[in-house]
Amino acid sequence: MQVPSENTPQDDDSPVLDLASRLTQDHHQSLKLWLRMLSCTTKIENEIRSRLRANFGITLPRFDLMAQLERYPQGLRMGELSKRMMVTGGNITGITDQLEQEKLVVRVADPKDGRAYSVKLTAAGRKAFATMAAVHESWVAELLQDMSAGDKGQLIELLSQMKQHLYAAGDK
Repeated sequence: MQVPSENTPQDDDSPVLDLASRLTQDHHQSLKLWLRMLSCTTKIENEIRSRLRANFGITLPRFDLMAQLERYPQGLRMGELSKRMMVTGGNITGITDQLEQEKLVVRVADPKDGRAYSVKLTAAGRKAFATMAAVHESWVAELLQDMSAGDKGQLIELLSQMKQHLYAAGDK
């Protein structure tokens, strides 16, 4: 039995063989776009992860948690950190424990709910994060230096449109 190729015409009532045979050109292009974005993100993330460990002895998740706290000097509850970082509460607890041992963050009782805690950067944590963040920014600039400012602006705009469409589709 001969299996039809993409170029082989099929009767309208013939069975669909697999997902690939159901893809339209737009599907194929969308999949290529997704995979290209994913590979670029992974490449940059792996490089940043490696540099953070080599230069500061810190993991990317610990850096990310400190970045969240830097944006909220009043502190964030563990559940809020978990939601913002899209990881489990157990992961947040483990990362917070490590940072607390290094005196980079502190847990403080929530005045509105004595059972809950907020996490805040300590003075040492703010100082350490400021140093790391400046270097991190220079690494990202270095990794993307071969793209023109115009191309970066265009890509930012296109990805912003994509984000809006994805959020709008999620509301349906």
